[in-house]
Amino acid sequence: MSMKRFFGHTAWAGLLAVLLLCSGPVSAAELWVDIDTAKHTLYLMEGDKVVQVFEKIAIGKNGITSDKTVHDGKTPLGHYKIRWINDESRFHLFFGLDYPTPEHAATAFMEDRISATELEAIYRAHERGEEPSGSTDLGGSIGIHGVGHGDLRIHQNFDWTDGCVALTNEQIDELAQRIGLGTAVIVR
Repeated sequence: MSMKRFFGHTAWAGLLAVLLLCSGPVSAAELWVDIDTAKHTLYLMEGDKVVQVFEKIAIGKNGITSDKTVHDGKTPLGHYKIRWINDESRFHLFFGLDYPTPEHAATAFMEDRISATELEAIYRAHERGEEPSGSTDLGGSIGIHGVGHGDLRIHQNFDWTDGCVALTNEQIDELAQRIGLGTAVIVR
């Protein structure tokens, strides 16, 4: 590894550490979302107390991953915040997550899957509270959404998304009454 590459890795690792330390934990009274991909269940949480349970959720058609790539059909694991909301989505309602996170980007940079310029762009988007670009190898536009006009039988029996977490339209409407921009989401 060249010295330039080494120092680039070191600098970005330092920035990542600062960012992660500054994000802070969820407060005890704050609502947050816990998505258990193994149980196909979404929990609305208040601190460590379960407030509401949504079962039979769907995830990516190819399962889960910690190192998502564009078009892999996998749901990325991680800690997120709801960054944007589309109430005119073809999926009925879409809560966009701040994926890829600086952590995902730093890992991809270390593995030479994205460039330093792409890493910096993702970091800056997070710093500004904007949706990170989905034009890198990591993909983007990951969120929690409804089924829209899709087939409920497919939703109830298969994982069918391109990487998002899907609920029925009724479930997403119910969830929407309790969450919004900035809500913390853990996908595990």
